[in-house]
This record gives sequence, structure tokens and C-alpha cells, in this order.
Amino acid sequence: MMRPHEMAERALQAASGLDGAVAIVTARSRTDVRWARTTLTTNGETRQVDLTVIGFRRVSGGVATATLSRSHPDAQGVQDLVAAVSMALDSATPAEDATPLIVDEAEGVLDWDQSAPLTSSAALSPLTEPLGALFRSCVADGVELFGYAEHDLTTTWLASSTGLRRRHVQPSSRLEMTAKSHGRSRSAWWGLAADDFDDVDLTPAERDLRRGLDWQSRRIDIRPGRHRALLTPGAFGDLMVDLWWSMSAREALEGRSVFSAPGGGTRVGERLAERALTLRSDPHDPEIPAAAFVATAASSDMSSVFDNGMRSDAVDWLDRGTLTHLHCPRWLAQRDGMPFAAGSDTLRMEDAAGTGELDDVLTRTQDALLVTCVWYTRLVDPQTLLLTGLTRDGVYVVRDGEVIGAASNFRFNESPVGILGRVSDAGVTQRTQPREMGDYAARVAMPAVVIEDFHFSTISDAL
Repeated sequence: MMRPHEMAERALQAASGLDGAVAIVTARSRTDVRWARTTLTTNGETRQVDLTVIGFRRVSGGVATATLSRSHPDAQGVQDLVAAVSMALDSATPAEDATPLIVDEAEGVLDWDQSAPLTSSAALSPLTEPLGALFRSCVADGVELFGYAEHDLTTTWLASSTGLRRRHVQPSSRLEMTAKSHGRSRSAWWGLAADDFDDVDLTPAERDLRRGLDWQSRRIDIRPGRHRALLTPGAFGDLMVDLWWSMSAREALEGRSVFSAPGGGTRVGERLAERALTLRSDPHDPEIPAAAFVATAASSDMSSVFDNGMRSDAVDWLDRGTLTHLHCPRWLAQRDGMPFAAGSDTLRMEDAAGTGELDDVLTRTQDALLVTCVWYTRLVDPQTLLLTGLTRDGVYVVRDGEVIGAASNFRFNESPVGILGRVSDAGVTQRTQPREMGDYAARVAMPAVVIEDFHFSTISDAL
């Protein structure tokens, strides 16, 4: 079996007849365990290797591109994949985003020919004793636990016909649990994101889950409408990921987004928040680092296959409340005079005046609804970035710095851009697990925040 870096090299050799090529190999190793009704149900390990070949050919009017992928190809499979890319180029038209491919400015990648590190069930072993203790405690008290834990190692190799070589290893761990009690009429959720489980402490999980179930012993009727909301870091993270993914310079320039300026142009330079909120993607973030280069299989409004291998530096999307950057590939930057900005797969929000953790923010909040997590968020209007979604597994009524009971769940209608201007308090930033976006955004750090006039539009019957 070919090693991943050899797969990339063979693809480039096979594509030597093209006017350029990029090969991206992704090797993913994953282990997981799941449980239901406080009983382990399944566990397993999976491995996946994918090769993506992007071909470039000069045609009348510019440069055409074509992209195809295949899983676990052998030597012949690599040849066949490149041949299919070449055939697709026969009918391809000039690419709007054509720019010269990136040339390697470094002396090489020292770990280029290293194999992909593999995870195994041993990565979950630090959870064995604390999970067992939690299970026994919950069984004794009639609490059911449902959830899963997973550890993932994803290694990416990127090679270009220009001589460029890149490699990155990304570890990721996630644990999510739902606790149910009293005939499953009460439900609380807890989640965690980390690189591994070596130093994970499940004491906060048991505390928060039990506390949430206890808070639900008293039900308080709260009518839909605009209420002050206290969002956990995870709930706020879900909304900020939606904000981040909407930050397209092209959509803004074409008048298709909330970041379009009246009369043309973008809202870059406009203050969106009164508080000093900074939203940053930094591949060298010490807590949530990510690949420091562009690796994309297809061009979009926010990225370009011609930028593959381009180094990505730290980008402040918001700087102390002011919009400073939008996702902008090279071709668009050159055409419209905007700064190139490629977002690394990491996102951090900080409030310069934020203090304390969630419980501290709760203690100084007089009147609010504490939202544990959000679910099923969907875009309603791109011009305002209006989202609709549901709260789930715990909305709690806060009075005079204490939780006095639980409200129903709600459907909400809010814009992540709009709420930036209504943040009235915030805690310190911590790594968190967004529940809705956790499958796609695993490296997120957020504070707990208080939002004024959050729109809880209707009551939801969901637990």
C-alpha cells in the first residue's frame, strides 16, 4: 500500500502533461465509544484516506480547472484519477479566479515523508474510570446518560507541481452527554472539545448535568418575546461560527450579504459592537492551533484552488468591535484592492472587558434566560444574516444572580451581526463545544455573554 505522501507524488507525476496540478491527501484515523441509558453500546475505529487531484490547463481566455477525488486509490487508481481530471479539463471553461499557483518559498517540509499518526481505543482510556464512576452515580439516582466520545487524528499532505509541499497533523477530541430523569421529562446537556482526553476532568460534567436537572424541578411560564439572554460559550459559539462563515468579501461586494454597504462596497471599517469584541482566526493559537496554509478542493466565494498552499496568518475579523476583514482569495484581492484573508480552521472571540466564567456572569445578571445550547440553526435572510433555531436541553430563569427554575424551550429568530451590538456583559474566553456546528468547527473558544433583547419568537415543545 502506498504511503500518503507517495500518493501525492505519484499524482503529480501522472499529471506532468497538464499545465499545473495540486494533490491533496487526507488521512483520517478515528476511534469512538457511545452509550445509551447509561450503558456502553458501541465502540470502534475507522481509517480513511482520500486523494484529491486539481488539474490546471491553459485554454483560450485563461486557465481552466477540474477537481476529482477518490478514496484509498492504489497506483492504478491514482493514474485513473488523473486521467479523469484531464478528461474533465477537455470541456472546462476559463476559471474566473485564475492566478499563478503558489511557489514554495521554504526549503522543504521536514516531516513530508512521515506516515500519518494513528489513534486507537487507547486514546479513550483516560475516560474509563471517570465515566464508570459517573455511570454508577447516575444509575443509583435514576439518571439516564446518553452520549459519545471520539478522538480523531487528521493528517493533510498538499503537493503542487510548482514544488510546494505542505503537511499538517490535526488532533481533535469531543465528548457530549445528555442526562435525562423523572421519566425523561427533564433533560440536560454537556459537551467538551479538546485535543485529547489526557487531562479531561468529568467533575464539571456531573455537576452541570445534575444541576440542570435539579433546576428543572420548578417550571416557570415565560412568554415568547424579547428577553435578556445569557448564552453559554457553546451557544454563543454556534452563532459566531455562522457569522464567520458568512464573512465573504465577494458576497459583500456584490450586495448579497449583511456585510454589503448601502450604495456599494463592504462594511469593512464599520463598528458592529459597542464592546471591544475581537473575533480572530490564528493558526498558531496556543490553545486551538490549526493548519497554517490553504487546502481546498474547490473554489467558492471565500476560497480559491489557485491559493492552495498559501500561508495563512492570523486574521482579526473583528478588532475591538470593528469589522476589519472578510474572507478574500487572491484573485478578488487583486481585482478589488482588498486585503487577502484566508481563515484558518480555528475561531476565537474575546471581550477586552470580559471577566469570570459562566457562573460569575450568572451571579452578576439580574434578570435573564440562561440558554444551554442551540440546535437546528438555519439561515432565513442573508441580507441581515437572520437565523432561526431552537434552544434545547435547558433554558433557565435567572433572577437576582440565581437560577430559580426552568422555562420551556423556544424557537429564536436572531442575527449574529445584530446581537454583537447588544452584548452587555461577557466572561473570559475558553475553549468550548458548539453543539450544532461541532461536526464542522471543532476549534472554537468563546466567552459566556449576556445579550439584550434576544428574540425568543415562539415556544418549542422539545426537551
